[in-house]
Amino acid sequence: MKALTVLGARPQFIKAAPVSRVLRRSHEELILHTGQHYDDAMSDLFFRQLDIPAPDLNLGVGSGPHGAQTAAMLEGVEKVAIDRRPDVVLVYGDTNSTLAGALAAAKLHIPVAHVEAGLRSFDRRMPEEVNRVVADHLSALLLCPTQTAVANLAAEGMREGVRMVGDVMYDAFLQNLDRARTQCTVLDDLGLQRGGYDLLTVHRAENVDDPRRLGAILEGVGASRRRVVFPVHPRTRAALARDGAQVAPGVMLIDPVGYLEMLVLEDGAAKVVTDSGGVQKEAYFAGRPCITLRDRTEWTETVEEGWNVLAGTDPAKVASAMRDFNPEGERPKLFGDGHAAERVVDALSAVEMVSP
Repeated sequence: MKALTVLGARPQFIKAAPVSRVLRRSHEELILHTGQHYDDAMSDLFFRQLDIPAPDLNLGVGSGPHGAQTAAMLEGVEKVAIDRRPDVVLVYGDTNSTLAGALAAAKLHIPVAHVEAGLRSFDRRMPEEVNRVVADHLSALLLCPTQTAVANLAAEGMREGVRMVGDVMYDAFLQNLDRARTQCTVLDDLGLQRGGYDLLTVHRAENVDDPRRLGAILEGVGASRRRVVFPVHPRTRAALARDGAQVAPGVMLIDPVGYLEMLVLEDGAAKVVTDSGGVQKEAYFAGRPCITLRDRTEWTETVEEGWNVLAGTDPAKVASAMRDFNPEGERPKLFGDGHAAERVVDALSAVEMVSP
């Protein structure tokens, strides 16, 4: 089997690493990087740290408006698919790269396998929600991380080709945490003690591109009066410079970090404050309380189990949650057993897929 894996953003690099490692034992894989994340801190460093083979092709699309970016990706993926004729196109998550890969393959009648299928925030204002819904409906093989995802697909009438495999990000977390703890000196470099800081990440367009929302988040973080480490996404740094947003003295702004460094920061944090879907999960994996800077989340299980609270961008809610949110009780194993990648590859190998 020849698989064409379409990637473009750092969460996808994390998800693809365990799968590529297993897939290449018995099958051929071509990696197509759309270039959605393109600088070293957002792309190349992740490939190196995760031991992912270098991309066979890179479209170099870069950033831009959703329509222009997706159109450029769609054209590029289509050309590669026509030239290389893969047996399956493998896409991950909910980015524009995922949408372009799924749409190009479906139009060429090449089966699509969607890893992380079935997630729903039920908020169509989020571009990620549109991407994941469309990708699911174009996919022949729907590889779900949780039982909730399976139920979401069934509610939309999708039962064929659905497989519950577990979460490949959990695979990556388990495979890399000990190595990160051993190799990374980020806590010492920043003068941090385990449990002595909260970790903040903000990058979603709805938060970063709206000066009022970004200002409200920073106001709430400052009002918590907690020590905070804030790796600043390039999009967020540009917004801070553009809007002149005020950052409280207790907030330490640092450059984006690699995957291993991020694991150490998450593992060492007292709490995690984020608008990222992947970071919400990693906080759960690490057993850290998570305050989510959104009104809805696709990872509803983490909220239902009491380890994640939705604070939106209301400064009072953000500050209160940072001060007072302390989960109690067990953390059920929601995301599998760390062997999702093997199940993904078994599903690809066992099912003769046909395009929907």
